[in-house]
Amino acid sequence: MAYKIDKEKCIACGACVSSCPISCIKLEDKAEIDQTMCVACGTCESVCPVSAPKAE
Repeated sequence: MAYKIDKEKCIACGACVSSCPISCIKLEDKAEIDQTMCVACGTCESVCPVSAPKAE
């Protein structure tokens, strides 16, 4: 089950981008996860200060 970023919560801090072990998160206005690459490890969720990443 891939993760998805809640755009309403995301503050674009980049914590999830730098912590993703497979580099499937990019940061533009807000973070975005490539759900075809995401392995649902949960690292992004654990480092996010606003709990924006959630398992879908």
